[in-house]
Amino acid sequence: MDILSNLALGFETALTLNNLLYALMGALLGTLIGVLPGLGPVATMAMLLPSIYALDAVPALIMLAGIYYGAQYGGSTTAILINVPGESSSVVTAIDGYQMARKGRAGAALAAAGLGSFFAGCVGTLIIAAFAPPLTELAFQFGPAEYFSLMTLGLIGAVVLASGSLLKAVAMIVLGLLLGQINTDVISGVPRYSFDIPELTDGIGFVTIAMGVFGLGEIIANLSRPAEHREVFTKDVKGLWPTWQDVRDAFPAVLRGTSLGSILGVLPGGGALLASFAAYTVEKKTRGRPGEVPFGQGNIRGVAGPESANNAGAQTSFIPMLTLGIPPNAVMALMVGAMTIKGIQPGPQVMSSNPELFWGLIASMWVGNFMLVILNLPLIGIWIKLLTVPYRLLFPAILCFCCIGLYTLNNNNFDVYMAALFGLVGYGFFKLGCEPAPLLLGFILGPMMEENLRRALLLSRGDWGTFVTRPLSAGLLAVAVLMMVVVLVPAIGRQREQTFHEAD
Repeated sequence: MDILSNLALGFETALTLNNLLYALMGALLGTLIGVLPGLGPVATMAMLLPSIYALDAVPALIMLAGIYYGAQYGGSTTAILINVPGESSSVVTAIDGYQMARKGRAGAALAAAGLGSFFAGCVGTLIIAAFAPPLTELAFQFGPAEYFSLMTLGLIGAVVLASGSLLKAVAMIVLGLLLGQINTDVISGVPRYSFDIPELTDGIGFVTIAMGVFGLGEIIANLSRPAEHREVFTKDVKGLWPTWQDVRDAFPAVLRGTSLGSILGVLPGGGALLASFAAYTVEKKTRGRPGEVPFGQGNIRGVAGPESANNAGAQTSFIPMLTLGIPPNAVMALMVGAMTIKGIQPGPQVMSSNPELFWGLIASMWVGNFMLVILNLPLIGIWIKLLTVPYRLLFPAILCFCCIGLYTLNNNNFDVYMAALFGLVGYGFFKLGCEPAPLLLGFILGPMMEENLRRALLLSRGDWGTFVTRPLSAGLLAVAVLMMVVVLVPAIGRQREQTFHEAD
């Protein structure tokens, strides 16, 4: 009954006209920055922080939260329509979503992403209300050794995620890990592999690689085809909404993605991103109905599962920030900064000392998710119209769109040049038949893996046994080893190759 009375207080706070307007503003702004590659919620929220001095704490935090989970919605739009992931967590969505768009099913893909995100957002909000303290306790069990083991498991899962040759999948992950080493050493502060280029001392931006490999690489691949084969989208658009069969296929994937995202979102360091990759891997290993579209060729489960996972992860990432004052990612760190600006000390006392803020923010998430569905579903028809534009007009617009997004990252031409270079690399991957998604996962997880590995060894005074003597870490490594064995068993390996050969 306490939860019901608390939620009633939350909705009473969230449903005031002032707070509804700020929730709508945050949701709209989040959708726009999700659609625009390069800007991202962190940069937008950082720019808006000075403006919250003039606002009360509740509307300010409601608006900032709306920007964050709104960006998760918007990021899937460009991933599906033009193969340019707006957010890092939308990378996996592009694999099947873009293929659906090419087959005239962009409407079904966008609707599956939107409705799956809404369901996951609602479930995530309920989980925050009901299970925040126990889930935070789970996050407390994770030390550096456990994080290293979890990320190792994530990388091995990426081998399962990749289509085709195992050797190519492993090579892509290793290349991603190597690219992730171009930065400044976190412990000694010495630049590594930057070749005395000042712009590389902070590393290569994720957006630069993603936009180059996915967006520009796709454009070069299309332009390399003869003119008569260059129109990548079918003129036959098969309805704006999912069929009843699509709903039956997607709903179990939404449930699985929501479950994964709700758990992994609590963990610091990209839980929503890990959740989307994990959800895609789970869907590929889950038996579908006979005759369904193969993964990588426009399977709706490959859109619904990851989109649900990243939205559930975005919601539950508020748990450690609200209950402990510990930000699990850069966006939550900005939320903590916003609370501090308003004179609120983040931590366990917020629930009792500022119940209107705590429960009002939770209730506003449900309201904001509902607004996002109302905003995004009517826009599907407008987005579909983009696909009827001839490719000779569409690709310069995409190119211009990408360059603007890249330039706004650091107001520097260097990011545009780097993306052009990675566009050529992406074209090379296309010609070689390599799947770029594992490269991006390796690139993101590499620096975090290294940091946690070194931190764990420092805490254990160089004892490598710490990874197997801690039960949770040992369990995660055991699952990783089991996955490796399963993939490497010759009979399973042959079956896997045959499956992907048939899919091609």
